Amino acid sequence: MHTSSLRRTQGRRRGAVLALPALFAAGALSLAACGSPSAASTGSSPYGNAAPSPSKAPAPAASGTALAVRQTSLGTILTDGRGFTLYAFDADKGTTSNCSGACATAWPPDTATGTDPQVSSGVTQSLVGRTTRADGTPQLTYAGRPLYLFTGDSAPGSTNGDGSTAFGARWDALTASGKDASGGS
Repeated sequence: MHTSSLRRTQGRRRGAVLALPALFAAGALSLAACGSPSAASTGSSPYGNAAPSPSKAPAPAASGTALAVRQTSLGTILTDGRGFTLYAFDADKGTTSNCSGACATAWPPDTATGTDPQVSSGVTQSLVGRTTRADGTPQLTYAGRPLYLFTGDSAPGSTNGDGSTAFGARWDALTASGKDASGGS
């Protein structure tokens, strides 16, 4: 009797352990549905015109060219070395970033790597600089403004963040001269 009771308990434990992957998969599907593009079209997103997609969030270029220019619907704009649009945040004061926490998750800072960032043709080297964020991370600046990527840009050349007012101020793509590409403030 004792052995059959023990076998039933072990069988239930195995069943529970085997059911865990199915529960995790169901939870992942539920979370994915929460971030569907249709939810972004309601205008309730704190990220501006497009909801960010964490799985497609651009990361700063790991090596090679740090800054480049690219032709987009906004004209020729500043990008990272992979072609992702770089943005400036109007809430920043000089070279001091005012984007951290949830803001820096949606708008990752373009972190500086190496001692001398490489630039492509069309980028003015004298406008390139760096600042140190509150957490000690170095961040690239251009024309005296900290640079950010936008997680809502899923492909090189996307400019979904331009004109957004997420996190209390305007976000603008920049031209090679350091001006707002769409004529924002």
